[in-house]
Amino acid sequence: MKDTPKHQGLRNQLINTIAKKGIQSKEVLEAIRKIPRHLFMDSALESHAYVDKAFRIAADQTISQPYTVAYQTALLEVSPNAKILEVGTGSGYQTAVLIEMGARVYTIERQHELFKNTKVFLPKLGYKPKFMSFGDGYKGLEEYAPYDGIIVTAGAPYVPKPLLSQLKIGGRLVIPVGKKTQTMYVYERESTTAFKKQALGTFRFVPLLKKRV
Repeated sequence: MKDTPKHQGLRNQLINTIAKKGIQSKEVLEAIRKIPRHLFMDSALESHAYVDKAFRIAADQTISQPYTVAYQTALLEVSPNAKILEVGTGSGYQTAVLIEMGARVYTIERQHELFKNTKVFLPKLGYKPKFMSFGDGYKGLEEYAPYDGIIVTAGAPYVPKPLLSQLKIGGRLVIPVGKKTQTMYVYERESTTAFKKQALGTFRFVPLLKKRV
């Protein structure tokens, strides 16, 4: 698993690309600059790893477009040592970005093939989530709640109530909602019963699936 000066140079170009698209968070950009995205993808796609596009990975899932990762992460407003729940571990790339930013990450993956692979792979790169779960993202992880932030990396047809209930007051849920295309929503918990909601840009994600019984 090599990360060469050439790869680092390509990442610098990628940072310039997503910064020009409006990502201003220095912390998010620096995390993406450090992470060898090519290692999260099939070696046949290595030459494309630093193009700002999503690519297929195992189990019919995708590694998200870097701009989308940066956009969602910036909306989450991650502070060092924040307790974050990630719904949809996937390749582990978003997980690595959060850990690089100093977050304590609890992450759920519904596809067993991805769960097994990523659980072994991430620690090899030095990224160690606090907890990785093979389970149903619609249910969240109640046993570790409440969270400072929750990020959903797949398109949900609706906002799961358990995720809202597992936020701390002041915490933020970033979730793409919709079927064929999704609107990015941010929910900020203002009290035990009140949430402030923002609807932002339109995106396209793979669907958030329930765990098979």
